[in-house]
Amino acid sequence: MKKKHLWLIGLLTAIIFLSVPTFHILKTKWSENDKTQKIPNGYTNDASQLNLTKIDTIIQVPNDKKEIESQLKDILKYAKENNLKISIAGARHSMGGHTIYPNGIVLNMLPYKQMELDTTNNILTVGSGALWEDALKYLDKYGKSIAIMQAFSSFSIGGSISVNGHGWQKDLPPISASVISFTLLTQNGEIINCSRQENQELFNLVIGGYGLFGVILDVKLKVVENIALQYKYIKLSPDNYISYYKKYVSDNPNVNLVFGRLRISDKHFLEEATLNFFEKVNAPIPVLQNEKSTETQRLVFRGSVNNEYGKRLRWDLETGMNKVSKKEIYSRNELLNDHVSLIENKDTSSTDLLQEYFIPDRNFNQFINDIKPILKNSKIDLLNITIRGVHQDSDSYLNYARENVFGFVLLFNQKKTDEQEAEMKILTNQLVDVALKNEGTFYLPYRLHIGKDKMRKSYPNANNFFQLKLKYDPNEIFNNKFYEHYK
Repeated sequence: MKKKHLWLIGLLTAIIFLSVPTFHILKTKWSENDKTQKIPNGYTNDASQLNLTKIDTIIQVPNDKKEIESQLKDILKYAKENNLKISIAGARHSMGGHTIYPNGIVLNMLPYKQMELDTTNNILTVGSGALWEDALKYLDKYGKSIAIMQAFSSFSIGGSISVNGHGWQKDLPPISASVISFTLLTQNGEIINCSRQENQELFNLVIGGYGLFGVILDVKLKVVENIALQYKYIKLSPDNYISYYKKYVSDNPNVNLVFGRLRISDKHFLEEATLNFFEKVNAPIPVLQNEKSTETQRLVFRGSVNNEYGKRLRWDLETGMNKVSKKEIYSRNELLNDHVSLIENKDTSSTDLLQEYFIPDRNFNQFINDIKPILKNSKIDLLNITIRGVHQDSDSYLNYARENVFGFVLLFNQKKTDEQEAEMKILTNQLVDVALKNEGTFYLPYRLHIGKDKMRKSYPNANNFFQLKLKYDPNEIFNNKFYEHYK
């Protein structure tokens, strides 16, 4: 009888243990209202959902090259005659009003997405409104892949160039390194070619220039082979991250994609890490699938919002899945084609906000030690910290990678209240101070919580950048909230 009772207790315990995660995920789903926030007519917003702004008009550009050139010249003329400013928008994933000017004209560039591949020289010519996922699907048919791009494929190519995004490709500079040239519509209606040999100053200013120097039209990008990759991972202490990264990633010629992650649950907060990498293998390349089922993965992620159990569960499931999927084969394009819907927030009372800090490896561990008490004591909920190696960038004028650095990508969930907005401003300034102390920089596409002086400490070229803005656009036709805040 006693053994029977023990057996029943063990069975019930196992059932409860297995059902708790399922119940937690279902509870997360039940708590969502699946309502989409509609933007009122005459207004626009961005991914922050905190920049609802009245505008003059939103103009959808055409996909045809001749039509867009003619239309944009007419818009420039109209803007000058009516003293209106022009801002440029793609997928609108910047978070500080970089695509918005109050009562201005917004150019929606997304329709402009034609593509052509030069298979001899491995160069993709693409309209700036195309999303990376569009380019990946197009290139997949030719056995090619994007050389450098961000972790999600739902950003526009023109937008990524305008913020000079970085990727998780092994030991590479930001996107700037893969840009061969682009055509640019300037404030006087002229369309010019910009490259390292032609109009080089504008080339450097436009990459990471936040749409302030003109409209990017056609982009020429380097492409690489689409290859088969095998997943591997290591669980480690953050103290050993740099040495392990050198041994297993930098010194391994087969590694192609790589990212790290820090544990953010209260238990073992920033005390555990994973190093995740993908090695080239001689195997059949899987076909790129159009759709992925991501709802369970999304709910596991959303279940970690303001929930310690959810944060532990997510870490345990991800590290557990790492063991299950170890040795699995993927195509490079499949790995790059992740959509931002993987982490989509359906709670209309809150928003998810990114921050990024770029730290040289000599201060890697000190940076983690310094941010630990700040993040621990903050009232803003931390959802994720990803680590990516970014090599020195020699192209962008506003350069955040002036030497080889590690990018710390922090994702927060913030309630849409004045109190949480004030808390986020305090937190951001504390983190920027730590980055500067550790000889690092902060990334500019996010909320405008940093003052001009601190921004210039991080970007010593800022004054010259804004002077050159007036050289190329003296009437400030191309404008946005970012420019008004920092100039």
